[in-house]
Amino acid sequence: MLPGRLIAVEGGEGCGKSTQAKLLAHELKAVLSREPGGTSVGERIRGILLDKASIELVPRTELLLLLAARAQHVNEVVLPALRAGRSVVVDRFSGSTLAYQGYGRGLPLEEVRYMAEWAAHGLWPDLNILLDVPADIAHARMGGDLDRMEALGEEFHRRVLDGYRRLALMDPDRWVVIDGSGSVQEVASLVRDAVKERLSL
Repeated sequence: MLPGRLIAVEGGEGCGKSTQAKLLAHELKAVLSREPGGTSVGERIRGILLDKASIELVPRTELLLLLAARAQHVNEVVLPALRAGRSVVVDRFSGSTLAYQGYGRGLPLEEVRYMAEWAAHGLWPDLNILLDVPADIAHARMGGDLDRMEALGEEFHRRVLDGYRRLALMDPDRWVVIDGSGSVQEVASLVRDAVKERLSL
């Protein structure tokens, strides 16, 4: 057991994750980070993954790049903070890998799960907050200039959202589903209440 708590804010494109992660980290005085990214190496990998010029990436390459970024992120940012007793709020973590590369891309789920655990030094979030937003609202929030992942199409994103919902149903002790369709402050209040109830933070 590590003295700090790891909280992942999860969800599909346009759900408001980044905003809510930032607000929650500020409220908890926690370390705020993101995936892919969070380190110099991770941010360079993020650039490759989201660049529309990287369209030729096959799913296995995409997965391995994401996991390389996570291994660096966990070693450099997440574990040191948790060991020092600080909470960490991360915009995406292993739940995203399962939803996007497992359910979305169709890679074998148990293999993805094993690799995600290995890359993260066996670390899983104490709580995953899934911001569930209807597709029409999420699409409107994204705007017109889409990155490589955002532009993957309705059917892909439907599989991702379905995957997230299944993950939450299978592991209710570590997942909480929040309706992300309200205002920023309404959603922030729901998120804060969930964290207080589940983790007493």
